Amino acid sequence: MTCARTMRWIGFAAVLAAVVFGSGESSSRAFAEGGASTAPPIPPHVAGTYDTGSIAWVLVSSALVFLMMPGLALFYGGMVRAKNLLNMFMLVMVCVPLIAIEWVAYGYSMAFAVPSAIAIDAGLDAAGNPLPAHSYLGWDPSLLFMKAFAEIGVDGPNAYERVVTSGDTVGAAPNGVPELLFATFQMMFAIITPALIVGAVAERVKFSSWCVFTLLWATLVYNPVCHWVWNVNGWLFQKGVLDFAGGTVVHVLAGASALALLLILPKRRGFPGSQFVPHSVGWTLIGAAILMVGWFGFNAGSAIAVGKDYLPVAGGVAVLAFATTAIAGSAASGAWMMAEWIKVGKPTALGFASGMVAGLVAITPCAGHVSPGSAMVIGILGGIVCFLAVQAKPMLGYDDSLDVVGVHGVGGALGALLVGYFSIRPVTGSLDQVLIQLQGLLWSGGYAFLVSLVLGLVIHKTMGLTVTPETEAQGLDIVEHGESAYHLT
Repeated sequence: MTCARTMRWIGFAAVLAAVVFGSGESSSRAFAEGGASTAPPIPPHVAGTYDTGSIAWVLVSSALVFLMMPGLALFYGGMVRAKNLLNMFMLVMVCVPLIAIEWVAYGYSMAFAVPSAIAIDAGLDAAGNPLPAHSYLGWDPSLLFMKAFAEIGVDGPNAYERVVTSGDTVGAAPNGVPELLFATFQMMFAIITPALIVGAVAERVKFSSWCVFTLLWATLVYNPVCHWVWNVNGWLFQKGVLDFAGGTVVHVLAGASALALLLILPKRRGFPGSQFVPHSVGWTLIGAAILMVGWFGFNAGSAIAVGKDYLPVAGGVAVLAFATTAIAGSAASGAWMMAEWIKVGKPTALGFASGMVAGLVAITPCAGHVSPGSAMVIGILGGIVCFLAVQAKPMLGYDDSLDVVGVHGVGGALGALLVGYFSIRPVTGSLDQVLIQLQGLLWSGGYAFLVSLVLGLVIHKTMGLTVTPETEAQGLDIVEHGESAYHLT
């Protein structure tokens, strides 16, 4: 009897110790089973079920990217003249309804459908197995208006909870995140990309013409290139082009398209002149701060596309992308500031904000592929190179109102190349990878430039792309929108 009581006390002590120092549930179960250890649980992404941590992170990341829209409006709005402030806000924010409707209706199908509308057979590998087709455009009727996510229940053919697979070409694994969330996250990228172009044509583009251009541009430029680079069957993806969060798909496309429009649009009246100064650098700094915060979702949230070997989504790659984003943006702001200090003699707040954005642009394609130390180098190079690109604008003679080409175009291209040299995963940087990156850069940027040039010319010759000189002189806020940002008494 004494022995039995002693055994009970020993058992009680073991359970108590497990509760205090370890997993009470698993330890008590092991004790109840005579000390036998239980098998470790299967990770949710392997079992094809939900990974709640990954879902939570991508939900937050989607919201952060969406927050970048008012941040961009503030960033650009502070740099224009007061009479055009509301017009700048409208040009940026109108991309939200236009692209959201387009993305749901057919954009997601064009970009991310695995069934392809246009594809070329890639042949067989060394073992005689068929290689994934090189796809140029996706199309899946079930994704039109996102009908594929219209049913309740994970077992249904069109369940909104169905899990998307990892960004692998071969042997993809469920990543624990519903595809509807992936589609929504990608919608935020589709929304913000044309909004970046606005900065190049600020203070002189017609609002109605911009709406038409945005919708056509998203259909004919963004969706196809997004498919090339980010779809697992996309032909540039198949070539091995790395673009973690949009250096090519977002920033190079925006920069190349902005340059095409600048060849069509006349310069602003009186440009260059002393009257073209930001009306509120403070607003620009607030916008830059919001962009910096949103960029963590932009880059670290893009871990949703990592391969099966790096799951879960809210794992090590997301941490790496988060860290490199902070490091590069910080380093670039200091690099631009020092370069400006040396050249101009004074460090400006506008230059500080511009440098931070330049570094964030440069690290975007690299974020989940490079080490923290490399991120610092990329940030410094991004700040200095983009500063020099902006300084070259007067010599080149084009009127890029808010330096979209110099910051987003040049910074995105720089990052797209540097990832080929500094990459540590999933491939090691090399000259061969740099050449692959250069191919992706030239094909994507060249295509965006040519299509944007044609679209711009067609709109300019039909409905007109620019406002009249009288409207420009009076201000686009009053004429285009019937409002004024400020009523001072």
